[in-house]
Amino acid sequence: MDCLFCKIIEGEIPSNKVYEDDKILAFHDISPMAPVHVVIIPKEHICCADALDENNSQIVGYIFSKIPQIAKKLKLENGYRVVNNCKEDGGQTVFHLHFHLLGGKKLNTELA
Repeated sequence: MDCLFCKIIEGEIPSNKVYEDDKILAFHDISPMAPVHVVIIPKEHICCADALDENNSQIVGYIFSKIPQIAKKLKLENGYRVVNNCKEDGGQTVFHLHFHLLGGKKLNTELA
C-alpha cells in the first residue's frame, strides 16, 4: 500500500507527533491552515468516511474522546475546529481517514 499516513504510522516518514497510543496518532500538519493545525489518524487504514461501517466506526468515537486531551495539550482553551474531508470533491488529499484539529486564533465561520 502506498499510503502517506500509513508510512508515517510505520515511522518510514518522520512527523512532529503530538499524541500517540495503540489506536491513533496525532501530528502537526506540514501545511498548516491555522496557528495550530494537527492531523489525527487511526492506525488502522480506513480510506475515508465513506468506508466507515459497523466493524470500524468505533474508532471515530475513540478519536473524538481523545480530542479534548490533545486540544488541552495544545493550549486551545478558547476553542477549536475539527474537520474531516471525504473524497476528491470534499477536499481529501490523503486517502486515509483523518481529522484536522484547527485552532490558535478566531477561525472564519463563513462557508465556501
